[in-house]
Amino acid sequence: MINPMSLEGATVVVTGAAQGIGLAVSRLCLELGAAVVMADMNRDAVFAAAETFDGARTLALDGNVADPAFAERILDGAAKKFGAVHGLVNNAGIVRPAMIEKMTDQQWREVIDVNLSGCYYCLQAFGRRALPRCKAGEQTWGSIVNVSSIAGRKGTIGQINYSAAKSGLFGLTMSAALEWAKFGIRSNAVCFGLVETPMTEVIRGEKFRDMMLARIPMGRWTTPEEAANPICFLLSNAASFITGQTLSVDGGAFMSP
Repeated sequence: MINPMSLEGATVVVTGAAQGIGLAVSRLCLELGAAVVMADMNRDAVFAAAETFDGARTLALDGNVADPAFAERILDGAAKKFGAVHGLVNNAGIVRPAMIEKMTDQQWREVIDVNLSGCYYCLQAFGRRALPRCKAGEQTWGSIVNVSSIAGRKGTIGQINYSAAKSGLFGLTMSAALEWAKFGIRSNAVCFGLVETPMTEVIRGEKFRDMMLARIPMGRWTTPEEAANPICFLLSNAASFITGQTLSVDGGAFMSP
């Protein structure tokens, strides 16, 4: 039986790959047959995670995606070890919470730099390498998945920087889809609610638990493994005619026609 989500022979770059969603995506991509480049700013964690996988199909790199030079290094490393690069998961993200009137310029810039500009730098670096191959007929497809959040659709209290960055990913996603569709490169976003990761631990804690769960019709959090499934679907040729879209994966917390 053919697996429409197979990533056999593909190379996928995953940012923020040391834990949570990024780690789960890296694991699933490998299980689906891909080679994976795991990028994260936490050197010890990303190298330790990569050591648990098949070394012949895994490359770990450490750095900050807010640095455009690191984005170039990620894609250069992927191309050098595995050849063509087919997929990119822009998952790296940080939070610097503060109420609007108390937020510092540094808190604003750090989140925008990583969560929005970092995605742009990696997407640009991906395109610079995938486009020539697609135009030359050496590569027939590419897929980008940008990890957004319900905060970008509904806003959030105490994280205007995070909401602004995640909202900005929608425009980035659609613009890349429009520019690159004719070359066989797709660009989509996945919009999560609350996923069980270290970054959301405070929100999921006892103080906010009941209030947050009341907003989710399915009445529970998303697991990282559950989050990895739709990302890998959009990476794969099972989603070959889907581009410029945002898929909500939030237990029904945000619904629209």
